[in-house]
Amino acid sequence: MNWLGVLPFLVFALLFLLLPTADLMIGAFQDADGHFTLANLRGLFEANVLEAYWISFKISATSAIGGGVLGSLLAWAVVMGKLPAWIRPTLMTFSGVASNFAGVPLAFAFLATLGRMGLVTILLKSLFGVNLYATGFSILSFVGLALTYLYFQIPLMVLIVTPALDGLKKEWREASDCLGGTPLQYWRYVALPVLWPSMAGAMLLLFANAFGAVATAYALTGSSLNIVPILLYAQIRGDVLHNPNLGYAMALGMIVITGLANLGYMLLRSRSERRSA
Repeated sequence: MNWLGVLPFLVFALLFLLLPTADLMIGAFQDADGHFTLANLRGLFEANVLEAYWISFKISATSAIGGGVLGSLLAWAVVMGKLPAWIRPTLMTFSGVASNFAGVPLAFAFLATLGRMGLVTILLKSLFGVNLYATGFSILSFVGLALTYLYFQIPLMVLIVTPALDGLKKEWREASDCLGGTPLQYWRYVALPVLWPSMAGAMLLLFANAFGAVATAYALTGSSLNIVPILLYAQIRGDVLHNPNLGYAMALGMIVITGLANLGYMLLRSRSERRSA
């Protein structure tokens, strides 16, 4: 009877996580006729596939680091910055919504804002004479996609890091002040050693979050940017690149990379919890 409450979750995880993952793992080692083969794994080392993984890695790392730094500063401002009390619940509510706002709506929002005829693009040109696209910027480029990812990466970082900042005890700061420590010394020798596992783990989670994103990237850039989720989609959907089993192998590679990132996050989170205890 004690398992009845968690049974719906177990069924959901089995149907939509475990069984699909097992199916693509099996498909990664099969050819079109269902025979065992390692050709799909060898296909991962083709030039275009390796390039897609490298571009995906760079975009994910860029958005994870940028989102981690900016999100940490936002969290620090609301927790320790002595701002008005209403700002924190407002920011946390917005972060909870924005961290889950992705896919086609997010892509459309950025196209309407920073596209060639977007609101910000037109305002910059009409009010300040700045032609954003004359500088080489494009919302369909590497920079544009990384900037779009920051919209949900920064709020997610805020949600993860805020509890860690709340865990810094006032007694530690008071002890540092009583011993003659400067604010810089407090952050260097007390606060950051406690916070860095949480911050590093959160950035790994942001990396995994960006590496697996497909709807936003495809809706925003189409096939103009060679990243793994878009190339995988092209292999499976049945166009010129149709090779579902190679797509399964690429998905398996993504699972390994995001799995390692999530494993690092869980290890660092447990370390952070031990330090804060």
